[in-house]
Amino acid sequence: MVTGENECAEVCRLRRLLSVHDRPGPAVALVSGRAGTGKSRLVRRLTGLPEARARSLRVLAFTTGRPELRAPDAAGGAGHGAGADEDPLAAVEAWHDPSGPPALLVVEDVHRADAGAGARLRAVLARPAGRLVAVLTYRPEELAGPGLPLGAPVPYPAESTVLRIRLTPLDADEVGRRATAALGEHRCSQGFVDRLYARSGGVPQVVVDLLRTLDDGGPDLCTAAEVDAAGVPVRLAELVLGRAAGLAPEHRKVVGAAAVLDAPASLADLAAVAGLTTDGGRAALLAAEAAGVLREHDGGRYGFEVPLAATAVHEALPGPVREDLHRRAARVLGRRQPVPWAQLARHHRRYGAVRAWLRAVERAAEAAAAAGRHQDAIELAEDALADVRVPQPARVRLALLLARSAVVGLRSEQTVEVLRRIIGDLALPAEVRGEIRLDLALLLNNQAGSSSDGRSELIGAAEELRGRPELAARAMSALAMPYWPGGTFAENLAWLERAEAAASESGDAVVQVAVAANRATVLINTGDADSWQLVEQLPRESEQLACRQHVARGLNNTADAAVWLGEYHRATALLTEGRALAARTGASYAQRTGGSTVLLLEWTTGMWAGLSGRAAAFAREAGEGSPTAADAELVLAQLALAKGDWSRAASLVSDTGAFSPDAAVPLAAAASGVRIRLATARREPEEAAAEAARAWARVRHKGVWAWAAELAPWAVEATAAAGRPDAAHAWIAEFAAGIEGLRVPSGVASLARCRAVLAEAEGEAATAARHFRAAAEAYAALPRPYDAALAREGAGRCALPLGGAEARRAVDELTAATKELDDLGAVWDAARVRATLRTGPQGTERRPPGRPGYGGRLSPREQEVAALAGTGLTNREIADTLHLSSRTVEQHVARALRKLGAHSRQDLATEGPGAEGAGAGGG
Repeated sequence: MVTGENECAEVCRLRRLLSVHDRPGPAVALVSGRAGTGKSRLVRRLTGLPEARARSLRVLAFTTGRPELRAPDAAGGAGHGAGADEDPLAAVEAWHDPSGPPALLVVEDVHRADAGAGARLRAVLARPAGRLVAVLTYRPEELAGPGLPLGAPVPYPAESTVLRIRLTPLDADEVGRRATAALGEHRCSQGFVDRLYARSGGVPQVVVDLLRTLDDGGPDLCTAAEVDAAGVPVRLAELVLGRAAGLAPEHRKVVGAAAVLDAPASLADLAAVAGLTTDGGRAALLAAEAAGVLREHDGGRYGFEVPLAATAVHEALPGPVREDLHRRAARVLGRRQPVPWAQLARHHRRYGAVRAWLRAVERAAEAAAAAGRHQDAIELAEDALADVRVPQPARVRLALLLARSAVVGLRSEQTVEVLRRIIGDLALPAEVRGEIRLDLALLLNNQAGSSSDGRSELIGAAEELRGRPELAARAMSALAMPYWPGGTFAENLAWLERAEAAASESGDAVVQVAVAANRATVLINTGDADSWQLVEQLPRESEQLACRQHVARGLNNTADAAVWLGEYHRATALLTEGRALAARTGASYAQRTGGSTVLLLEWTTGMWAGLSGRAAAFAREAGEGSPTAADAELVLAQLALAKGDWSRAASLVSDTGAFSPDAAVPLAAAASGVRIRLATARREPEEAAAEAARAWARVRHKGVWAWAAELAPWAVEATAAAGRPDAAHAWIAEFAAGIEGLRVPSGVASLARCRAVLAEAEGEAATAARHFRAAAEAYAALPRPYDAALAREGAGRCALPLGGAEARRAVDELTAATKELDDLGAVWDAARVRATLRTGPQGTERRPPGRPGYGGRLSPREQEVAALAGTGLTNREIADTLHLSSRTVEQHVARALRKLGAHSRQDLATEGPGAEGAGAGGG
């Protein structure tokens, strides 16, 4: 296939033909490609080559069978336009003088040449003059004789090199690259690219036309639905409808049948849907192929080259004709085994058979859910429920199908609204309402960011489902999950006990596995070392798909718990297994949560190369500000803070969107840690202390102290700095008691850091340095290189004023921390540590005597200032970080702008040295 890379390969092949040294004799290149596959693009690239400009160059194009001699594009070199009375072919024939210079003849669209023109071109190629290179382009589907571009065989002389180059559609990766180039990476979701490729068939011109239609200049993420809404490009519609119009009316029937089936089909199916006999269908299909309307696909099936062409033909069919075709299509598909229910439903709906349509939709949704294709089931049910013709009994059945699949798959806003309307129906039996309410609650909790509403709905569902213990157990099991802020951990455990009792009473294996997965998640999050055996007991090889889906969910949830605990090796193994199982079983939501946990794991373990791009792409795909994007946005905020982009960090962890009051407790605690760091850096001690108090109260209310690890050091530091050391001491004691006897590696390191920052705040420098070193060792062992570097910075900062051996050790620690932070790409942190080294009591920054000269290059200090200015920090913020005056910073920024030729501080982000450092950090 011709992608961006192998299009270059074809140009290289043509370029070699132009080389006198590689090929001294004449040559012919026959370039074939269906409409829109890039023949003209290839010709433009060819005529723009230096080798082409060095030759006598003629471009001959056929319009409606008549040749036209035209000059190539300006980049293509010299050419001669034909005069009004000039015979272009005569000029070409006369131009080929054996004594003339090497020549290049480009002939476009030779499939349109009439018999006379074809004969004259054949004569030119049969007796080429000198070192002629002829490049002929044509559409194979429009040739009068298959395989004969010039209407008859050409007696090429033995010394001629003859090549055939076939241009075929782009592959999916190249379509994605072109979409990104046209719209921007931030707008191109994977679903959008997949749909663009599927509907365009990869035909380059169709891809370009669709992208031009879709490019509204807006910032929003493009989705698959927008590709469908874009319609059929005019160029494609006119091409296929024009070709179809040239067929006899009896032959056009098979084209209508192909449009209605909307997928490659066998001759027998096309004939049956068209209402033709087998012989009549064969004749019609041959005519449609000869006219270039349909083509043969793999496996003896026939259809359109571009799937969107089917839409153009379908829309042009008269209503009664279209309905008859859909009715016959339904009869054909209804006889297949297994029945393709989703396709059958579409045809029944198209000709108005409502009962048959709904029956097929239900069967299709059930089959999709049973096979683990929950997104397909969701789309089928949502689409049907949006139709006012659906009667109440069918609405209830479809709502149940929708709810069950939405919990496992990925919800939409429409799903939530549909389920809310259904449970508001007072005529529903309580148990039916309870089942739908249960799935709605799980959506609100897990995917819609409404945990308070979700908790309320779960409690209601548990009450309504008292007569169905297998469903009541699911509601209670969900209420046992401690992530959400409503309810204490003691209450979560009480719900867990009730869920286990109900699951045992139900005797339902699927519910028992679901509750077992939740039990493992609940207990592991606390740091209970014995609970890891519960993960091993989950039945990975269960024969029931639903059981395996719950296992996949449990594995991904416990992987997330392992990250918060600091059990990174366990987290890696669980993610590998859990994501693979989720993919195999169609558990889309579990697969996505596993992907978000990977981002957290990469952040904590220092795998920052390219992380910013991966996290941003994940957040776009999940929906920025949504609960499923929270992990990614937390990672982006922490990266932004480390690099000095404070405004971006603040916007990412604002108390709206993913970090609203309904956010999961561990995520909310970590986001508060970022907010506290920002307030502290901005010299807003009261705001930092207030955020610390709010965050600590949330963790205390929940009672899962392992989740305080990401918050505690910053909260203790802010509280002590605000003049409340007693509160800081109490918090440390509370944190220590909360994790005592539990396996919480991150908590142990965090606790040492808490003691260090409090000792530093109270002026106990030696004690603080000792605690910081213990924290650095604990973080390095996990490994958490960023936190280890920050702890080393703290140790060096505290030990530096002590003098003697301690000061020398402090210099080594600060130097090591600087290198580690530079390697990660933590621009702001590294600059701060260097400033500490420079301002040490013993002059720790050493340089040769005299003032160094840097000429037009930035000095080290100017590099630091430029890097921080490029992130958006103000002069005062930079001055605070580097221990300089604001006036000095202002002068450094001015010199950096002048030396780099930058026009604004924002330009320093891409032109300054900070951009180079981002390579290491993956910014």
